[in-house]
Amino acid sequence: MNMPSLRFILGIPLAIAAALLILWQPVPVLVVVATSVGLLVLGLIHPVALLLPLLILSPLRVLIATEAQFQLPIDIGQIGLISYLGVYVGTRISHSQRVIPSLSKLWHPFSASLLLFIVVTGLSGVVADSVAAWLLEWLKWIQIFLLVMVLVSSFTQVSWEWLVFGLVVAGVANALIGIYEFFGGSGALHLLINNRFFRAFGTFGQPNPFGGFMGLLLPITVMAALGYGVRWWQNKKLDLSVVLAIFYALSTVVLLMGMLMSWSRGAWLGLGAAFLVLGLAIPYSLKKGLIVFGVVGCFALVAWTSGLLPQSIVQRLETSTQEFFAFEDVRGVDITPDNYAVAERLAHWQAALNMFTTNPWLGVGFGNYANAYPQYNLMNWQEPLGHAHNYYLNLLAEVGIIGLLAYGKVWVTIFLRTWHIRLHPDALSRYVAIGLLGAWVYLAVHSFFDNLYVNNLFLHLGVMLSIVVVLSKEVYSSLRMNL
Repeated sequence: MNMPSLRFILGIPLAIAAALLILWQPVPVLVVVATSVGLLVLGLIHPVALLLPLLILSPLRVLIATEAQFQLPIDIGQIGLISYLGVYVGTRISHSQRVIPSLSKLWHPFSASLLLFIVVTGLSGVVADSVAAWLLEWLKWIQIFLLVMVLVSSFTQVSWEWLVFGLVVAGVANALIGIYEFFGGSGALHLLINNRFFRAFGTFGQPNPFGGFMGLLLPITVMAALGYGVRWWQNKKLDLSVVLAIFYALSTVVLLMGMLMSWSRGAWLGLGAAFLVLGLAIPYSLKKGLIVFGVVGCFALVAWTSGLLPQSIVQRLETSTQEFFAFEDVRGVDITPDNYAVAERLAHWQAALNMFTTNPWLGVGFGNYANAYPQYNLMNWQEPLGHAHNYYLNLLAEVGIIGLLAYGKVWVTIFLRTWHIRLHPDALSRYVAIGLLGAWVYLAVHSFFDNLYVNNLFLHLGVMLSIVVVLSKEVYSSLRMNL
């Protein structure tokens, strides 16, 4: 008689444990356990398989916190990140590899800038009223740094395409939820538009960061569709490139619908700026790029002034710009239902400036805007919104002029590096790099109106930065081969 295999022996207690769970645990617990086991199995197959669910599930943080009948010990994005890092470490150990690769493999062109910003924002913890709030905000940037390091050490020259795919799938999933909400799925009366539709907010709880998520991904989907289309044209045969070109083209339509339905002015302005930069970056020659930039700008101006754009969108943008320039001191403004949203935003801008003038060097502490707000708020605006509705002013208030300059250095370095890799010899890589350029411009513009480092969006930004590093390494490898 043959002895039972070790796999069979180990399977018996696991089967018993599964049966006990099914009998005695409520359905939500079973769902969490089944999902966790499924993700673990995916991670053991390949770490990237665990990263894709992380990107899709991490924006559910606000939805779970507000709607779930039971609360997770930490938010789902953090659970996903810890799981991914755990699988990464376990995989390297099982393959007898160093858990921490050599510095030369991990270091990337903007490592120093990221570390400088982390150090500066870390120092602001000394002056923070709430150490917990400071730590939560500071850890976001630690996670961005770790995620970039881990991904750069894990991915080959081809695998970054999976990162783009995961980002876009996550965006499309949220966009579909937003479209459902727009047509009455949310029933949120405070977000009613023209007594007919509802502003879309996806799983973000607020329309503006939801629109921000759509806007960050739209330049990438447009350029990915173009890149795969060019790859198909070069190969002259029907293959996976055709399928992916169609997928990214359809994704562009869905994301654009989600952004428009968010009714977010910051998102619309950011996307306009991003597309202008796409026109500048697509030609190899900067001179030709400036011509395209001018043509695109003129077309946008004609569309704006000739009535080609929907009047509801034009009026929403025009009223916002008129109100911004009309207000000098929000304390003297007669508040009406029409100008309330803009007046509220400006009131928080002034509060942030008050924090900065009192604490010009290190600010009030990273993540401490809401905690410090009662000491600096304006009359009629006692309720803190969590941030200043302008990330630059928010940084100025929380980490002072030193922190704002360090943040600027991070993104200038990233932009210049991405601008350089737009000359990548591979068509797909080149167009995706141009899409990332558009994403950085989008983030820079939308940050004048909102804070997009919310609801685990910083994890998606970390993945996008990883793509820049991988493409940058490919460019330099190509240059060395040609020398």
